[in-house]
Amino acid sequence: MSQSTAEKAATTEHLSRPGPEAGAANLAEGLPASYAGLREHFAPVFASIAAGALERDLERRLPREEVRRLDRAGFGTLRVPAAHGGPGVSIEDFTRLLIDLAEADSNIAHLYRSHYGFVESLRFLPGRLQDAWYPRVLAGATVGNASTEKGGNALGTLNTVLTRSGEGWVLNGRKLYATGSIFSDYTRVSAALDGEDGRRFAVVATDAPGVTLEDDWDGFGQKLTGTGTALFEDVTVPEDAVLDRTAGSAEAVHEAAFFQLVLLAVLAGIARAARRDTVATIATRKRTFNTGLGLPFREDPLIQEATGRISAQAFTAEATVLHAARALDAGIQAAIDAGANVPEFTGTLPGALYESEIAVEHAQVTVPELALGAAQDLFLTVGASATSTSKGLDRHWRNAQTVATHNPIAFRARALGDYHINGILPEGLNAIGDAKTAGPAA
Repeated sequence: MSQSTAEKAATTEHLSRPGPEAGAANLAEGLPASYAGLREHFAPVFASIAAGALERDLERRLPREEVRRLDRAGFGTLRVPAAHGGPGVSIEDFTRLLIDLAEADSNIAHLYRSHYGFVESLRFLPGRLQDAWYPRVLAGATVGNASTEKGGNALGTLNTVLTRSGEGWVLNGRKLYATGSIFSDYTRVSAALDGEDGRRFAVVATDAPGVTLEDDWDGFGQKLTGTGTALFEDVTVPEDAVLDRTAGSAEAVHEAAFFQLVLLAVLAGIARAARRDTVATIATRKRTFNTGLGLPFREDPLIQEATGRISAQAFTAEATVLHAARALDAGIQAAIDAGANVPEFTGTLPGALYESEIAVEHAQVTVPELALGAAQDLFLTVGASATSTSKGLDRHWRNAQTVATHNPIAFRARALGDYHINGILPEGLNAIGDAKTAGPAA
């Protein structure tokens, strides 16, 4: 379904265009920078989100109110640097908190991926753009995403185009998978410049004339992320909303790794949710099978073993994701120390920045399998009653499988093999698209 301007206004109490004017609210004021403090601050909101997660999934009801509560509590401001008025939360502590949110509802943690990818990229942009956008974020503005095109664009190119018009630009194109945009004030749209190579981003208001957002995602998992088609027809874009992106820059390397880290945190949260629901189901179960030992499930050693394996999968997934998060913290600090965080930098990127990308690549090979295993093994601890639609225990597997398909594991594993054998760093193209040539005939 489309999101009209009226619908957005009805579900969003903060200003739809929080600006950098003097006196604008700073929702980050008073927020702690530590994980312990953040966990305490957000605990009531997360608990409320978890309480309604099953019902929302069964009814396919978008979490508008839940997202609004998080925005009001300052959740979208966490990675704004302290120098710009934000909490300056580390990537590791942010990731720990995101895993907590994903355990409560993986859809909601996922839909913030687009916003935080944008906030992360601001660290590398010119000061005039930071001054334009950080105050908006601190005042409550959130940014969705519109990057992928359905087809018809060659691999590494885009059919969505920005054209110069007077003092600004005009945007035209159609996107698929505009995750989070229907909950957001803006969406960041990847686009080509008319007649030029490369990629830019246009950040446009979601209720601007010419913007149409659809909630038409029909996947079997992560159904409540506000994912769908986005259409841009002669949308006016001001100069301070067109962002450059240089392939191979510190910004490109870091944000690509960070963008995937968010999905890994979502998977770790799903694994924890599977463990949580396993334990809760077993604790209250009285019936057992006539082929077993006749013990209550909570005392049966085989059920205990299965639960222990699920717990170990969730633990390992989370530990792996947090290790990758620490590598990203080290990588971005190395970039800052080397001066690679400024657009004028032309030197060699520090090795720690590439090491953080490699850490995420390793996690992408292992974490999806761990989360899927935990969600699958849940059914080894209960029996056929666990498949009841009303219990919704299948949503953990559906959601994990959907998130895992965002990054085919085989491609990540191949890239790692090439790196370890030949020293070739992983390299991505500007955009997903149609293959350039057909493969050899079978």
